[in-house]
Amino acid sequence: MLSPAKGRLYNVSCPGAGRELEGGTVFSATGPAGGGVDVQALAQRAVENLRLEGADIGIAPKPSGVGVVGMPVWIWNKPGPTRTGPATASASAGGVTVTARAKVRKVVYGMGDGSDPVVCTAPGTPYAAEYGKRMSPDCGHRYTAPSSTVDGGRYRVTATTTWDVEWAGAGQTGTITTTRDASTSVEIREVQVLN
Repeated sequence: MLSPAKGRLYNVSCPGAGRELEGGTVFSATGPAGGGVDVQALAQRAVENLRLEGADIGIAPKPSGVGVVGMPVWIWNKPGPTRTGPATASASAGGVTVTARAKVRKVVYGMGDGSDPVVCTAPGTPYAAEYGKRMSPDCGHRYTAPSSTVDGGRYRVTATTTWDVEWAGAGQTGTITTTRDASTSVEIREVQVLN
């Protein structure tokens, strides 16, 4: 009984002269001559060079302030290439360059009160005083209980950013999905009404 040979299949091509020269798929136990370039590893390096970050969480009420049960809470991701995209970076090795382009697909906010997560597909609208007591048009929440009901007396707000990264190089393309996390906290109180 023959044991299977260990190695990999390689797609051989010679780009650069305006058209691909003859090549094809070959098996090699040791890799292509000259060591070759692992394009997918290069793509991963391009993704690292993007230096993607989690959301820079903007929230009203501010973490240094106090919110009120039942009042709108506005949430947004402060813009920037490494926070909201688009972002572009490259990595090169052995004459091969891979370029990666990243954009945010969504940010999922856990509000810390056990409610369903808030899913935002846009960066969100920063709160301004003229908005008064209106709800955010694209990324908001209302607390129904004071934060004194949780450990530490503050709701921990988490943000998980999902990035879609498209890469291309050496005649190959692909998509990598990656996530980044961030958090903040808010204090929410109940208003006592006197009769």
